[in-house]
Amino acid sequence: MSVIIEGLNQWSFGPGAWLAVGLGIALAYIVFGIAGFGTALVAGPVLILFMPLSKIVPLLVLLDFVAAFGNLLPSRKDVARPELLRLLPCMALGCTLGVIFLLNLKSDLLLLLMGLFISAYAIYSLWVKVRPTQLAAGWAVPMGVVGGMFGALFGSGGFLYAIYLNSRLPKDPARATQSALISCSTVVRLSLFALAGVYAELPLLLLAGCLLPSMALGLWVGRRLTMRLSREAFVRLVTWLVLASGVALIGRYLST
Repeated sequence: MSVIIEGLNQWSFGPGAWLAVGLGIALAYIVFGIAGFGTALVAGPVLILFMPLSKIVPLLVLLDFVAAFGNLLPSRKDVARPELLRLLPCMALGCTLGVIFLLNLKSDLLLLLMGLFISAYAIYSLWVKVRPTQLAAGWAVPMGVVGGMFGALFGSGGFLYAIYLNSRLPKDPARATQSALISCSTVVRLSLFALAGVYAELPLLLLAGCLLPSMALGLWVGRRLTMRLSREAFVRLVTWLVLASGVALIGRYLST
């Protein structure tokens, strides 16, 4: 017990910080329960107030690992295996590049990049109305590589997989294949972070364990909201919040 208390004390979180972190995780997994991706886009701006980005992404990978497999199990029969196999090698390459960048770039530069990434994603989601109706299979290469790199570097590349898959598959197979791809992505990222020694730190593992109830609550709420609210309307509202968070991160970088 003393080891656990000592490990958690290394985070130096006060009651307010624990509350903010718990609520940030819960909100992130509400979005994940609805959209199937986006945890880092929502939780990142909250968590980065209390811990470095190089710790945030591995933490969310641990939580995503549990959440993604929970989403995959009910829909695994709808997975489009040809598309999954086309994207997986590209995603693995991108994840490897992203982990290398994450562990070697300066934290202030990562802060700016995360702000730009979040803002660009939000602007794309809010204002680009025309989506390609059918992408060629060759698009799996850039979408997979960049999605994997963003997933490792910023914790969220799922929107790129969604753009590609939704242009090539009906709704249910696209969602099931995306869940399978994100599940595989978490395994790849988890393995790479483990090999890099990131999970040798007990405080990070303890923090992830403490946040599991918040993650479970968020998933539970998200899955029930999908039954009562328009998914598009809710995701649009959250995207506005994400945009505000991204702009705030850029402002924070410029003010330092």
